[in-house]
Order: sequence, then C-alpha cells, then structure tokens
Amino acid sequence: MSEDRHILLVSHTGRRDSIDAAVEVCDLLHAAGLVPVMPFDEYADIRRAEASVGQVDILGVDVQAAQLDIVIVLGGDGTILRAAELVRGTGAPIVGVNLGHVGFLAESERDGLRSTVERVLSGDYHVEERVTLQVDVVVGHQVVYTSWALNEATIEKASRERMLEVVTEVDGRPLSSFGCDGVVISTPTGSTAYSFSGGGPIVWPDVDALLMVPLSAHALFARPIVVGPDCTLAVEVLRRTSGVGVLWCDGRRTHDLPPGARVEVRRSPDPVRVARLKDAPFADRLVAKFQLPVAGWRGPQQDDEDEQ
Repeated sequence: MSEDRHILLVSHTGRRDSIDAAVEVCDLLHAAGLVPVMPFDEYADIRRAEASVGQVDILGVDVQAAQLDIVIVLGGDGTILRAAELVRGTGAPIVGVNLGHVGFLAESERDGLRSTVERVLSGDYHVEERVTLQVDVVVGHQVVYTSWALNEATIEKASRERMLEVVTEVDGRPLSSFGCDGVVISTPTGSTAYSFSGGGPIVWPDVDALLMVPLSAHALFARPIVVGPDCTLAVEVLRRTSGVGVLWCDGRRTHDLPPGARVEVRRSPDPVRVARLKDAPFADRLVAKFQLPVAGWRGPQQDDEDEQ
C-alpha cells in the first residue's frame, strides 16, 4: 500500500458519537500505515474533546485538496454536503457513513464503519458521478454572484410575512408568474431533499435532468417540472415584490436577491463523485431510507396460480 495516499476525514464534531467515530477511523488509517488528513477546525474540535488522534495532516497546509485520494465522511447529509464543498473540482470521491437521521447520501451506517474503511483502503468500491448545478445571480445584466449546488438552489422569501413575486423561465422563455414562498431548482440527487418536501418528484440519480419545484405558490399553474440536462432554468424576482428574496445553495451558501434580480441555473461542468460500496437498486435505498411499506410484495416471477 502506498504511503502517498491521502485520505480526508470529514466529521460532524458537534456530536460526541461522531468524534468517537473519527478517532476510530484515525486509528484504522494509522494501523494501515497512513496519516489521516483533516480540516483544521475539525482537528481542533477533536483535540479540545481530549481525544488522542495521533499524527494528522491538515488540509490546505500539509496536503492540498488536489492530492486527495478519497474522502470519508462521518455524519448526515449536511456533513456530506460540506465535504463536497471542500473537495469540489478535485475528482476525489466521497463515501459517507451515516451518523445522522435519514442520511440519504451516505453509503453505510455506524455499525459498518470498520468495513467501510477496509474497503476504502483496498479500493473495493466504484464511483458514480452526480450532476451539480451552476448558479448565477444577475442584476442589471451583470453577474453579481456565482455559486454551485449538489442538491438544490432555492430562491426564498426573506420575510415570513411577505410573499415572493416571481416569474419562472425555461431556456429564455417565460413559463409562469406567481406569488410564493419560494422556488427550488434541484438535481436528481436533491430530488429526495428540499424538492421532495415541496412536492417534487423523486428522480433516479442516473437520470440526466433538472427539476423546478414551486413552494406554496398562489397560481393555477405552479406544478413541478422536469427538464433536460442542457436546459437553463431561471427565476426572476419581480420588481413589484415588497422587500428582498434570498438564494440558498445546498443550505450552505447564500446571497440576497433584490427586486429585479435573476437567478440562472444550469448544469455545472464539475460533477461530484460518490464512492459506492453496494450495487443495490435505487428503489431499495428509497424503501430503506424512507421506511416505505412493502409488506406483501411477492415479486414479478410468481406464477398466477400461486395467488389463487
């Protein structure tokens, strides 16, 4: 095994169980002859918890993001989104160990931590590329803010008591205008996140598509739509809107939207790479994560006479 491999460990250090899991991963990497890499703030949090983690390289100081081999994430989907932000554009795949609630982006659970690390060390995984979004805010024909998202870009009202007035657009053509709480523009990966809560469809992650889902819209036509991956979706905050809107990208990066601002969203050229340990169908993941009722299912290969 090459000692030049750099494995980044990202954890939710606000939780004791995550700190304990991080120490266990560090011990496993040290036993394999590797020095784990951590963001400085997380390393400092673990040290303040009086946990002994041994030698650690600091991301951006001892090891640059471009040198990373893979990323092990300990936490829920929010922690995985943070890891994606840290390694965006590097090509390093992410493997998540769920320590949160649903953990839809995670590949294994806490009791599979040791096995997950062993498979990472042996290279026993395959990599999927997930669509991401490029997000631009345009004010007065000038791009004033640029960001990206793995799950979704959300245009929301900034004040609870005021409605956001918007017009939606597909490929430069207006689609509908309405008052609403907001609009979610999502990737297939994000279709099980905020978009799902807003009534949007679940889209299999291998489908190349973008979604637009209005939130609490006052309109006759305000249905979720699914468009091709080469489309450009836009949401324009109408000038008659009272107050300002706000853009959120994955719930992590934000920018205010004054009346007249446009949010333009298209497929980003930089996907996020996810390491997969299992070949289970996506339908099985849906059933497990959402605890969907499937009792009584007998499968497509049962003979009709068996049902009589």
